This record gives sequence, C-alpha cells and structure tokens, in this order.
Amino acid sequence: MQTPFTSFSLTLLSAGLVYTLAVGNAADLAAQSGQASSAASTASPTAPPSGRFDLEVRGDFFAGFGGNAERLARGMARTEEVLAAAPDHAEALVWHGSGLVFRSGQAFQSGDSATGMELFGRGLGEMNRAVALAPDRVGVRIPRGATLLESTRFMPAAQAEPLLRLAVGDYERVLDLQTAVFSSLGGHAKGELLFGLADGHARLGDQQKARQFFQRMTEDGSPSPRREYAAAWLDGSAPKAVPACGPCH
Repeated sequence: MQTPFTSFSLTLLSAGLVYTLAVGNAADLAAQSGQASSAASTASPTAPPSGRFDLEVRGDFFAGFGGNAERLARGMARTEEVLAAAPDHAEALVWHGSGLVFRSGQAFQSGDSATGMELFGRGLGEMNRAVALAPDRVGVRIPRGATLLESTRFMPAAQAEPLLRLAVGDYERVLDLQTAVFSSLGGHAKGELLFGLADGHARLGDQQKARQFFQRMTEDGSPSPRREYAAAWLDGSAPKAVPACGPCH
C-alpha cells in the first residue's frame, strides 16, 4: 500500500524546516511587533513574555530534525507543557504539530504505516489550528508552510496538491505581511521566502508565477545553492534535486 511518506526523507524535511524557518525568525520585524502583547495574553506563565516562543524551542527542534532524538523529545515536552496551560498558544501548537509530522516520517520509514498516518493527521490538525488562531503571525505561518512544502515532495500528487496549496498560501501571506519591510531584510531571508514560493508554484504547475519568483530570487537572494538552482531553472537546466540553502545556520 502506498502511503504519503513511502519515500519520506528525514534529511530533506529537516533541511526545509531548518533553513526556511529562518525567514520567519529574521523577518518577524513589523509582522510580529504589534502582536507580542496579544501573544503574551494567551500564553501560559511559563511561556516567554515577548511572544518569541520559537527562540526558546527551535534549537531543540532543529537538533531533533537532524537526528538527535533526545533534543526533539525535550522540544516536544516544552511545547506540551505550554499547551497544557494555554491550549491556544499558536506558536507552541505549530511547533508541536511539525514535530508530529517529523515523527510520522520516522514511523513510515520503520514500516509502521498506521502510526505514521495517525501522527501525520494529528500534526496537520495542530498546525492548521495554529494558523486559524494566528493567521497573520509570521512565526506560525512559516513553520506550517515549511513543513508541508517539504513533506509533500514524497506524497502521491493527488494527496500532495491540497497540502502544497496550503504551504504556498502560507508563504504568500508572509510575503504580504512583510511588504513594508521586505526591502530591509537580509538576502538570505528574502531568498528563502522567494524560493519557497517559486518552488511551490512550479510544483503546482504555475510556471508563470514560478518564473516570477525564481527571477526575484536571483536578484534579491544571497549567493547560495538555491539561488544557483533558481538561475538554472530559469535557463531550463535545473537539476532534479532541490538543494538546501547551504551551511548558514
């Protein structure tokens, strides 16, 4: 039986999250500055008052996605602690959901399809609920978008398409939220957001939009394997494998 993650690659999912989440962390600037007070009002007493929950847990999650099970368990435990006190803490919810999706890939790789499907469904539900709670928070949109952008690479097309559209929608919303500050962002942050949009549209079959965003990436992104991929795509010679951005984190 074919499952969404029959060919799931932990390495690629890890790369997508580690590198693409940098967009949200680098670009929260205006998008989150006006939301810190509302985040604090819904957070538990143990959550950071600044609302930047990602700064507390991302190190553990990134290490976990890289293969450190102990660090992932610690990150998951921290999100569960916060959610037990504040079930509507959107950042904790989206990080926990991404962790469940990652664990679903591990289950599929081990041959446990039933557990993989259950974990993926729970993780997707948590990420969707997080976005419903905070639709205009960059630090919520990017984790869901990055997770789905990578995990859908290993799904049959019919299953992948609606999730890929969610991912592209997340990136598009982030770009809208960052309109006023986009020019002031670093080349890496700009490049990763634009690459996600270009790659997502290309996989959805919208070559015009893909070309638009790949072109913008070659102009605004920092030098990286992904910018080289964008230039190759525009020339019609892109390799099949999509590279990580590089060892920049």
